[in-house]
Amino acid sequence: MTDPADRADRADRAALRDLAMSLYDSAIDAARPDLAVSAALDASPVELPAGGACHVIAVGKAAGPMMRAALDKLPAGARGERLIVTNYENDTEIAGVQVFLAGHPVPNEAGLTAALEVERIAAGAGRDDVLLCLISGGGSALLPAPVEGIGLPEKAEVNRLLLGSGADIRQTNLVRQCLSRLKGGGLAALAAPASTRSLILSDVIGDDLRVVASGPTVAPIGTAAEAIETLEDLGIWASVPSSVKDVLSSGTRPAPASAGEAQLIGSNRMSLSAMREAADGPAEIVSEELIGPVEDAAAFIVGAHLASPAAPVLIFGGETTVRLRGRGLGGRNQELALRVALEAKRRGVAGPWAFLSGGTDGRDGPTDAAGACVDDGTLDRLLAAGLDAETFLDTSDSYHALEASGDLIPQRPTGTNVADVQVFLVGERPA
Repeated sequence: MTDPADRADRADRAALRDLAMSLYDSAIDAARPDLAVSAALDASPVELPAGGACHVIAVGKAAGPMMRAALDKLPAGARGERLIVTNYENDTEIAGVQVFLAGHPVPNEAGLTAALEVERIAAGAGRDDVLLCLISGGGSALLPAPVEGIGLPEKAEVNRLLLGSGADIRQTNLVRQCLSRLKGGGLAALAAPASTRSLILSDVIGDDLRVVASGPTVAPIGTAAEAIETLEDLGIWASVPSSVKDVLSSGTRPAPASAGEAQLIGSNRMSLSAMREAADGPAEIVSEELIGPVEDAAAFIVGAHLASPAAPVLIFGGETTVRLRGRGLGGRNQELALRVALEAKRRGVAGPWAFLSGGTDGRDGPTDAAGACVDDGTLDRLLAAGLDAETFLDTSDSYHALEASGDLIPQRPTGTNVADVQVFLVGERPA
């Protein structure tokens, strides 16, 4: 016979998990790219000189809905080319629009083909034309255009090294810019003297537009020398292909951006605010900059709860990093969730509680999960199956641990991307 207290515990956990998923949905809804684009073009419509064309290029995980919204707001009869570059999971079909599907997070040949088409459109834009660029997260990997001296395999290898080094998005995109013809303002420079206007959905903390999709229409993050220093600090310079070392050592850097307008239309901060409002009760945004190693982030999250143990809803947003330790499977949200479960046990956090960490793009790492939602029963479920969470973390295999505990959030391509969101929830404790 099932113990009544056990049934109550499971009911509390289920209620907390349902609320966590509801708040996650609210974060995603607040980052809807179609609404953001429509609002921006309603406030400031595209204006075309007589005889000018409006070419529209949408790049990133949110490219499809951004393009649909933009086409509805263009001047009647506006001519021009229309092109989308997005990831395979966000495949879309729009009449009159070229759609390229490319690799993410590791660039592939399909992305290189798409980049060549983007270059063709930009270079062909005339003085009286407008190039409307719709940019969202993921654009860096989706649009590889290696500078002279390196090929796609070398660029993909650098990307792989960065992903496994614990590099944050700014460090990663600084290096990417220095190896690309289009990043760091290269696209805008190529389109000159046409007028370039960018609507940008930010997936980076702090909303530095130079970092989003590696800033194809804004100024570079830094120099080639700074990229070398970054690779050295990350401990991967020695592993970088020799051709890449030669390019960076020569002082090559992204082309400066030409004059153009760049507008932020959506961000992680807006999604966190939506979560707070949807909580329908006391809720606190603890941090909008949850960055750095997942180990540190887990300690910070549990510490925030212990500092305010009666607070029912604690909200976080950001983009943590993971240093790979083996050949396991996982993503930063999955590993963060598993580490929070371990940290909560280590520091004696009493249940009921639940913690969710998920990507607003509906995808976490090279897996079929969007993240994970753990609770005060996660580790017990693993132990009951004869498994140990620490063993999985030793090989960076958070996915299979969370699969066994039943805590994975299934992949759910959302058509948007404003980094990651987290929420720590507590229920009423027994008297």
